[in-house]
This record gives sequence, C-alpha cells and structure tokens, in this order.
Amino acid sequence: MQHTIGRSISLSGVGLQTGVSSTVTLYPAEENYGIKFIRTDIADCPEIEADIDNVVDLRRGTAVGKRDVTVHTTEHCMSALCGMQIDNCRIEVHAPELPLMDGSAKPYVELIQAAGIIEQRAVREYIIIDDPIVYTKGDVAIGILPSQSFCVTVMIDYKHPALGAQHTTLFRIDDYAKEFAPARTFCFLSEVEALREQGLIKGGTLQSAVVVQDVDLTDEQMEGLRSLFHEQGPLMRGTNGFLNNAELRYVNELCRHKVVDLMGDLYLLGKPLLGHLQAARTGHAANIALAKMIRAYVNDRRKKMEGSEINWQEITTLLPHRYPFLMIDKVVTIDPGKSIVALKNVSFNEPFFQGHFPANPIMPGVLQIEAMAQAGGIMELYARKLRSKSPSQEQTILFMGIDKVRFRGMVRPGDILRIQVTILQNRRDIIRFRGECFVENKIVCEAELMAMLANKKS
Repeated sequence: MQHTIGRSISLSGVGLQTGVSSTVTLYPAEENYGIKFIRTDIADCPEIEADIDNVVDLRRGTAVGKRDVTVHTTEHCMSALCGMQIDNCRIEVHAPELPLMDGSAKPYVELIQAAGIIEQRAVREYIIIDDPIVYTKGDVAIGILPSQSFCVTVMIDYKHPALGAQHTTLFRIDDYAKEFAPARTFCFLSEVEALREQGLIKGGTLQSAVVVQDVDLTDEQMEGLRSLFHEQGPLMRGTNGFLNNAELRYVNELCRHKVVDLMGDLYLLGKPLLGHLQAARTGHAANIALAKMIRAYVNDRRKKMEGSEINWQEITTLLPHRYPFLMIDKVVTIDPGKSIVALKNVSFNEPFFQGHFPANPIMPGVLQIEAMAQAGGIMELYARKLRSKSPSQEQTILFMGIDKVRFRGMVRPGDILRIQVTILQNRRDIIRFRGECFVENKIVCEAELMAMLANKKS
C-alpha cells in the first residue's frame, strides 16, 4: 500500500550550492499525490513535481525546476523518501535549495521517523523491469536488470590510496536507514577552489562533506581554504588521506553515498523500482540519463499494450470456464506472460447473490480470488498461444496454491471489478503471480497465487 508521513515536521540549515539559509517542512499528502516541492518564499508558492522531466541542473547535485523557479540539491531528501518508502509528501521549502545538513540523508530519515509513517488505502504501483537497460559513457556504467525486488550494487575506484576500490550492495530496502542513509557526500581537495570559483558550493563547509586530500597542502593553501570556507575550527593536513583526518562512518562510506544519491535521483521517476541497479563510477548526470531510459522503456511498453484488448469470444478460446463460473468479461490490457488488467461486471443477476447475504448482497471473496486465477491463466495461455503461432490451444491452467490473501473491501451489485495480475516467477510450467482486485481506485482483495500449465488431454 502507499504511505505518507504522520504529521508535518521541519528542519533548517544552509544550502550547499547557494549558501542561503533554508527551512524545509514535510507535510502528509493524500493518496496518489506523489512528491512535490513548493517554494513558499515566492509569491503564489509555485509547485514543482519531483519528476525527471523537471530536472534543470546536475552540477554537483540534482535541481528541479519549472520556468524560472528552481529547487536545488533534492537528492538527499528524495533518497530518504525512497528508502523509507514514502509515496506521497508535500515538501515546502522557504529558499531556492534544501539544507545540506551533514551531507548525508540521515537528517531527512530522522525527520520522517519523527513524523511517523502512515499506511494509506491506495495500492503502491511499481516500475517493473523485464529487460536489461544500460547506460555507458567513458568509464561510467550504470544499468538495471530484472529482479523481483529492489537491489543496488555500486562500485567506485578513483585510483586514490586512501580510498582504494570500493563496492557495496543494498540487498533490502529495510537496510537503508541504518546502513546507507548516514553515508556523507564527498569531494576531492583538488576540486574545491575550482568549484567555488564556478559559483558552486557556496554553503559548503569542511564539516558538511568528507574531503579527500588528493593534493599536497602548503601553509599558504591551508590559509586560503580557511578563508574560502570561513572556517573557524581546526584545519590540518590529514595523515589518513582525508582533510582534518576525518573519520569515516563506514569503511566504504563514499561508495555507500553513491547509493544514496542514485536512489534519490531515480525516485524522480515517480514510482519505486523493482530491479537490480548496478553502477560503476556513476554520478548525477548518469543517474538521470538512466532514469530517462527507464521512462522511455516504460512508455514504449505502454504503447505496445494499448489496443491489446481481448473480448469474451477470445477469452472462451483460452479458458475452459463458462457461465456462471467465467469471471472475466473483458481484458483491457495484456503484456503476454508478464501482466494483465481485466474486468468483471458485477450485476444484480449474478447467481451467487441469491444465497450469499441476499438482504445485503456481497460478492464472495473466493470468487474474487477465482477471478485473479482466471486472469493469470489468460495472461500465460495467451503468451503461449502467441509463441506457438497456432490457433489451437492444447494446454490449460490448473490452480495449485494461494498465499498472502487480504480482503480489504466489499464488492456489491453494480460494481465493476478490475483485476490486475503481475507475474512473480515463471519456471517451466509452474507460475507464481500477484493478483489485486479494485473497485474504482480502491483495492478490495489481494493475493499471491501459484498455478501449473498442463495438457488438456492429461
């Protein structure tokens, strides 16, 4: 199910790029709202959707904007929302940039934890990856592979003795808050002066990032850094490869921060992913390039599914069921062997209403499950038919098991039951799939099912 936060909550700090003091407030949002940024320091409080189509700047961070209104450094907040599985949130910021805080996503995770997380009634939709998608440029490579869960693997190698080759994997989204969110952003000492000269990192301090000491420091350069950053605290040459001998929170903290940024950037797709992300030396530009490839992939798949309706005549060639036990009236969309959306018109004349609470007619839950099973059967049998390129159908589907059943609402006469089924696993002739039933946009039933393809003659 979708989630939002339990109450409004704020934090204040300084923006990395602009150096402007900033206050950000997270608010709960209704179902299907998504993530939106609102600039409250501007008249009429312009609103910017957190979407890859609104990305306007990728220099040392990810900025989104519309027309001449921009919000900089969104990646850590977006990463926290992704890692904490928040689908709907209104983010008001009284400045052109979100606060950097300690350079990690931890302050935003703690903000969400303090606000609490609320389950909503609408179902969360995922972007499911069925084919590998890869982006490469120079020594940067990033891609996503099909997976039944969300997973991220990142590798970096900057040829620096203090860093070495680092790699890390987030296996479960539940590990994010403890194992990845605290990882801080980093930069190389050789980049610092050039970045300030470009008008960037105006709000950066030596405490808001891990500074890799990749060049020797003279006394004169140290004083220059102190002046550049208005540094009041200690400033010393590091003996461990990091300025001020900064202590890392993890041995591979820099690599883990790449995971933080990657998750934040890809959450601009608007929905969580199901797939295994793999990246080497990636950055914000590559992250967004991959996100745009994923968006194009999803749009292309949607176009292929348009016009793929299956009427009742073809349904009866695929399924052996007939009235009154045929629970599918129409297939709206089908991605053969992968997903299907079908409809069942629930009329007053259904025979089960005569004996199932006739004074208060409710569609039996077991028949909703049967509708999911039949939709799953159509999805797989139609794929087999296309592969065989034969009009004859020698196989049928047999129901084997059911798990994780939840009934969440009532189905009454006059309702249109929308059945959505997505494949979970397909091994030889055994398939597992997830089914959900909706009335309008509210889920009424969900389950995971297992079935077997068998020859009709057997």
